[in-house]
Amino acid sequence: MSLGEIETDATPDQVAAALAVGLGRIYRRLRQVKADSSSLTLPESSALARLDRGGPATSAELARREQISPQSMGPTLQSLERQGLIERAADPADGRRQILTVSDAGARVLHSRRSERTERLAQTLAGHFSAEERAQLQTAAPLLERLAERL
Repeated sequence: MSLGEIETDATPDQVAAALAVGLGRIYRRLRQVKADSSSLTLPESSALARLDRGGPATSAELARREQISPQSMGPTLQSLERQGLIERAADPADGRRQILTVSDAGARVLHSRRSERTERLAQTLAGHFSAEERAQLQTAAPLLERLAERL
């Protein structure tokens, strides 16, 4: 089936398999787009982006969101803090806990990376996809976002 052909009787398993392959390839290709100002490792990039999207969190909460152990999260957070990309502050409700937030520098790194990835996507869409195909992708975008939220 090519883009443009819509199969209406696809099973959930068939759709899931097709999405896993296609989105996996897109994710890997976009990961290759590096901002000059950023040499973050994949775990650092993922933790910083999750903290940005999810808002302030403790290291344990962030580890849960990333589905890794708090021990594995520790070195990643230490590196992000050394680079000035995150900040720690005492939790006003419990002074024993530290709340992590994305610093201004961290937000700039994320914005730069997102801008380069968005530009790469836009160039590819403009150069290799028809207006009709772009409209189909635009229609699918909210569905993909909802799928991501439910996983």
